[in-house]
Amino acid sequence: NFIKISTATKAKSPITTNLILTSLSHFSTANQPPVAAQPSGLGPTKADEKPRVVVLGSGWAGSRLMKGLDPKLYDIVCVSPRNHMVFTPLLASTCVGTLEFRSVAEPISRIQPSISSAPGSYFFLANCTAVNTESHEVHCETVTEGDQTSEAWKFKISYDKLVIASGAQASTFGIHGVKEHAVFLREVHHAQAIRRKLLLNLMLSDVPGISEEEKRRLLHCVVVGGGPTGVEFSGELSDFIRSDVHQRYTHVKDYIHVTLIEANDILSSFDDRLRHYAIKQLTKSGVRLVRGTVKDVRPENVILSDGSEVPYGLLVWSTGVGPSPFVNSIGLPKSPGGRIGIDEWLRVPTAQDVFSIGDCSGFLESTGKPVLPALAQVAERQGKYLADLLNKIGKEGGGHANRAKALDFGDPFEYKHLGSMATVGRFKALVDLRQSKEAKGVSLAGFFSWFIWRSAYLTRVVSWRNRFYVVINWLTTSVFGRDISRL
Repeated sequence: NFIKISTATKAKSPITTNLILTSLSHFSTANQPPVAAQPSGLGPTKADEKPRVVVLGSGWAGSRLMKGLDPKLYDIVCVSPRNHMVFTPLLASTCVGTLEFRSVAEPISRIQPSISSAPGSYFFLANCTAVNTESHEVHCETVTEGDQTSEAWKFKISYDKLVIASGAQASTFGIHGVKEHAVFLREVHHAQAIRRKLLLNLMLSDVPGISEEEKRRLLHCVVVGGGPTGVEFSGELSDFIRSDVHQRYTHVKDYIHVTLIEANDILSSFDDRLRHYAIKQLTKSGVRLVRGTVKDVRPENVILSDGSEVPYGLLVWSTGVGPSPFVNSIGLPKSPGGRIGIDEWLRVPTAQDVFSIGDCSGFLESTGKPVLPALAQVAERQGKYLADLLNKIGKEGGGHANRAKALDFGDPFEYKHLGSMATVGRFKALVDLRQSKEAKGVSLAGFFSWFIWRSAYLTRVVSWRNRFYVVINWLTTSVFGRDISRL
C-alpha cells in the first residue's frame, strides 16, 4: 500500500503530495507518549481574591468541615484519595448484602456543591506527600491505582488555611502476615472484598471433591478485635448465616461458623451489663468467642500466643487505628500516640494557619487534655467547630495567610461524649448513653435498643438521597432476603 501511494504521488501535484504525506505523518509518532509539562498547581491567592482553604481528607472530620464552610468567604480545595465520604457505622451491613455499597457513600460534590461549581474550588483525587509550612504549600501526587498506563502527576497547592483531616490507618501492631492475608473494614472497597471472598468461599465449598476439613476451613470466618466494628460485623455475619445461608446453601450450612478473637473484654467501653448481654446474644447466634492474642497470621490459619492454630477462610482485622505513614512523615509536633499535636482551638501551634482534626490529631500534653478516641462523633464535632471558627476568621478579615495572628478565636473546642451504640444482630442492639464508663446514665439492650440504633443512624446519614437508599435496602432485605450475587 505504501508503494502504491509513493508511485501515485509522482503523478500528483506538489500540493496533493504534501497533503498525503501530512496525513501519514501521525504514524511516526503514534507509539510515542505525548510530551506535556507537569502541572505546576495552584499558586498563592491575591489580596483581591478569596482566601483558599485546603482540606486533606474526605472522612467524617473533613466532610463535616467542608459542609460547614461558607463558599462566599473561601475557595475550598479538597485533596483525598477517594471522592466520597463513607458512613462507617453502616459499613458492616454492606458486607453481607443488608445494604448496598452506594447507600453508605456520599459524594464530596453533594456535601459541598461549590467544589464542583465555584471557579476557585476544586477536588483533586490525590495523596498529600509533604507539607511546607514556611511557604504555605502542600505537595501532592495523583492516585493511579488500577491504572497501569498512567504515571502519577506531582503538583503543589498554596494555601491560606490548611486543615489536615487525613484520618488514620488500621493497627497491625507489627504482627507478621496481617497486611498480606487479612481484610480490614474501613473503606467501601474493604467491604466489597469481604463480600466477594465470603461468597466465593461459599461456592467453592460446594464443589465436589472438597474434603470435610477444607470445607470447614473455607467457611470459617475469623474476626480479630472485639470493639464495636468487630462485634457489629460478627452480628451481621451470624444474621446472614442464619437467615440466608441456611436457606440458599443447604449443602454446606452446617460447616459455616464465626469466631471472634479479642485479647481483653469485648466492647470494653460499654456498661458491664451490656457487655454480658452482648456475649450472651453473640453466643446464642453461633459466634464463638475466643480470648487470646494473635502472634502470627499465615495464609490459611492464625497462630495465637498460646501456640494454638485457628484455620480460616476469611480473616477480618478490626483492632483499632494508628497514625498513617503520612502523619509520621511530616515534621509537626506529635501528641501521645503519634498523632498530630493540636491546641484547644485545633491549631498546630508550631505552624501558622495549620489545623488538624479527626483521627490523625490529638491534644498536646501541654493542653492538659486527654487524646480523644478515634470515633466518628469526635471527628464530626471537630469538623463543625472548625468550620464555624474559620467562618468567623474569614468575616473578621483573617482568611488570608498570616492574617489571623491577632484575632480572638473565642471559646476553645470542648467535647462531650453522647454515648455509644452497637448492634449484635438478630434485631438486638446496645445503647449506652453515659458520658464515660464511670458516669451514671441510661443503658439499654434488646429490640427497643435496636430500633433506636437504626433510627439514630438513619438520621445521621448525610443526605436525604442516601437515607432513602438505606430505607429501601432495609425493606427489600426484610421482604426478599439479602442479595447473594457475587458481582
